Amino acid sequence: MKLYLVLAMRKPSFDDAVIAPHKAFLDVLSAENRLHLTGGFSDGSGGAYVLKNITSVEEAKAIVATDPLAIHGSSELTVHEWNTR
Repeated sequence: MKLYLVLAMRKPSFDDAVIAPHKAFLDVLSAENRLHLTGGFSDGSGGAYVLKNITSVEEAKAIVATDPLAIHGSSELTVHEWNTR
């Protein structure tokens, strides 16, 4: 199974108001069976989520572009195709 790791690192201008919409976005991905795992970093610097059932890195990037964290510019999001065993 091909997975896509999304790192979401908070920018200095991060606004806590984006957390609820981001969690709702993740809930939709989960309902669509596209979210494998998610969580925040213990130091508060950001978090990560793993997408599954995605056909390409381009599709993963298109999905991530609709994340409220990206839309509001609160975090720097990067997508990595993740080869797992």
